[in-house]
Amino acid sequence: QVQLRESGGGLVQAGGSLRLSCAASGRPASTSVMGWFRQAPGKERVFVAAISRSGRTLYADSVEGRFTISRDNAKNSVYLQMNSLKPDDTAVYYCASDSRRIVGWGRSTYDYDAWGQGTQVTVSS
Repeated sequence: QVQLRESGGGLVQAGGSLRLSCAASGRPASTSVMGWFRQAPGKERVFVAAISRSGRTLYADSVEGRFTISRDNAKNSVYLQMNSLKPDDTAVYYCASDSRRIVGWGRSTYDYDAWGQGTQVTVSS
């Protein structure tokens, strides 16, 4: 069973940048689809970005062109570089792992079988 731990959240002004990190243990991250989700207060958890086993990436329309997901297999880590941040990006961000999918990626929370504890991102206007 993989364990995931996020870091890098914080408070930033609109237009600023943050880089989130997700460290995986218990299973190589390279053998899983890795994703980022976010949950704003009072709202459901929604898809942000994913990276397949082969390194293909997928983004939600709301972050396309501003966020970049990447992985470093040597460090067993996944990253989310967030640029041009907006107040609407304020949420708790979760790292997730799908150890079952071989090809592609999923957008649903049901596609992922392991989750981190989340890290808060707050964007002030």
